[in-house]
Amino acid sequence: MEARLESIGTHADLQALMSDIGTRARAAAYVLALAEPTQKAAALHAAATAVGEDCTAILQANSEDLAGLRKELATPAFIDRLKLDRDRVASMADAIETIAGVPDPVGQVIASWDRPNGLRIERVRTPLGVIAVVYESRPNVTADAGALALKAGNAVILRGGSEGFRSARAIHAAIIRGLTKEGLPPDAIQLVPTRDRAAVSLLLSGLNGMVDVVVPRGGKSLVGRVQAEARVPVFAHLDGVCHVYVHAPADLEMAKKIVLNAKMRRTGVCGAAETLLIDKKLAVSHLKPLVEMLIDAGCEVRGDEVVKKSDPRVVIATANDWATEYLDAIISVGVVDGLDAAISHIGRYGSHHTDSIVTDDKKSAEIFLKKVDSAIVLHNASTQFADGGEFGFGGEIGIATGRLHARGPVGAEQLTSFKYRIRGSGQIRPG
Repeated sequence: MEARLESIGTHADLQALMSDIGTRARAAAYVLALAEPTQKAAALHAAATAVGEDCTAILQANSEDLAGLRKELATPAFIDRLKLDRDRVASMADAIETIAGVPDPVGQVIASWDRPNGLRIERVRTPLGVIAVVYESRPNVTADAGALALKAGNAVILRGGSEGFRSARAIHAAIIRGLTKEGLPPDAIQLVPTRDRAAVSLLLSGLNGMVDVVVPRGGKSLVGRVQAEARVPVFAHLDGVCHVYVHAPADLEMAKKIVLNAKMRRTGVCGAAETLLIDKKLAVSHLKPLVEMLIDAGCEVRGDEVVKKSDPRVVIATANDWATEYLDAIISVGVVDGLDAAISHIGRYGSHHTDSIVTDDKKSAEIFLKKVDSAIVLHNASTQFADGGEFGFGGEIGIATGRLHARGPVGAEQLTSFKYRIRGSGQIRPG
């Protein structure tokens, strides 16, 4: 079985496989669109239970993936993104449980109104159809994406990265066991059974109209490729160049707590802070303690000459550093001349993902929240809250930084479209 999954055969064989996956996904999407909320919730509860029951098998598959990754001398942050333990598997199951319990978006009336001619118009949430998710590294995406798509009445085709191939299969097998137990079609959540990169290109082509939207989840090169090749709409962000700006007046202890968490809690997540900006008014009181704290925690600090004077261990930053998503224990630190300069810096170098201001000045905080054009903007909180689970969505397929349809964490509600329902009593349109 493993050998067959590694190599499908000829390109024609791969095309036939992917076409079949698309056709089955479309059929499953029709069933899911009409499924009762109680049935979908029950299937997700069963899937969560199955993931918990299969913890040992999932961890064994993950250990095999990690062994291959270590041979390739991957960075610690990259390994951390792939690594599972019992707590992370339990969190994965908990996320599915939470998704099962959130309000079902399908059929929700978004707006309604009456026209002078007596027509009653409603705008109602409907599933998108078939979603393709192309992702790297993170095994939990298999669970989050599958559960969220199903909750919103969509079928989903998952194409995980080769580095997490075995982990994704083990998680997928558990989820499918839960779905079928409650009578939903196993084709509702499909996992592309090959590492062949050509399968991604076929998926991005739309599989002859079977795929309605593509969601990439991974590094800049993956997302860039998806955006360049996709023949269907894409929910995506290119990178997460997230900022924390410490503005006067700001409590030093709060600033230290937020900055340390924003950078070092998980350095490989897209919500990790990559740049720390400090108000010029706080340079004397806050710069040195913040820089020392980060370096002592194992984070490399890159900054200009002013920042280097605060600690000789600082590395001089290059022009590219300010726009870099490190996804590692590295951060750029700069001193800016007030609120407007900070907002300007974020606008120039940021990626419209997640940015935070730490300050006791509520008026300045409101200006920051209004003017910073990012999907997520925070006041006195860590950028690591850029997560659908933390928003109460149960999980997320990704963080969308575009301006069309979905922005921020993409949860079940964001995986719906809408249609209009109109009820009349014999009205016709006059000529």
